[in-house]
Amino acid sequence: MGRSSDAREKILSAARSLIELRGYSALGVAEICKAAGVPKGSFYYFFESKEALALAVIDEHWAAQREGWTRVLNGDARPLERLRRLFEETETAQRVGQQSCGTVSGCMFGNLTLEMSNQTEAVRGRLQEIFESQVEMVDSVIAEAAERDEVTVTDTREAARSVVAQLEGQVLFAKLYNNASRLGAVWPNCMALLGARAPRAPVDA
Repeated sequence: MGRSSDAREKILSAARSLIELRGYSALGVAEICKAAGVPKGSFYYFFESKEALALAVIDEHWAAQREGWTRVLNGDARPLERLRRLFEETETAQRVGQQSCGTVSGCMFGNLTLEMSNQTEAVRGRLQEIFESQVEMVDSVIAEAAERDEVTVTDTREAARSVVAQLEGQVLFAKLYNNASRLGAVWPNCMALLGARAPRAPVDA
């Protein structure tokens, strides 16, 4: 079976790539193992079911994405600038993916929500947790902007939910039209949604 950690990572990597390209439902364990170059027995050594593998892929993908979101949203720039950078990095990631495989892959979490949320409660619950975490991260940035009087929204939590939904929706359109430039509309629409104001000039000493 080879080194345990190596086999598990190969399965996860193969599953992630196949899910991004083709979705979850059409995949079989044998196909995943073939793509990973490991025997079928290795799969069930690490994962009790295909659903368990999907949850592991989701967790791994979120860990990487959360690290990127944290880096951008907790930076030193003004809050709205940090939010804009998040949108820019999302668009860049979709462009890189398109250049790599020829198509816009979209958001794994959004894709799996559409495909699986009515099939398995475990996956639905995990995706809900992830999107709530995204909302919480964006909320903290909007709340900071509100304290600086740079946005006019009063319910920052609901505003954050709308921002995340808007970003997710534009990624979906980018995938549908196979055109990452669709994401260019996200930022001006977000500014309008938040009722953004020009930053206050510093007070002279």
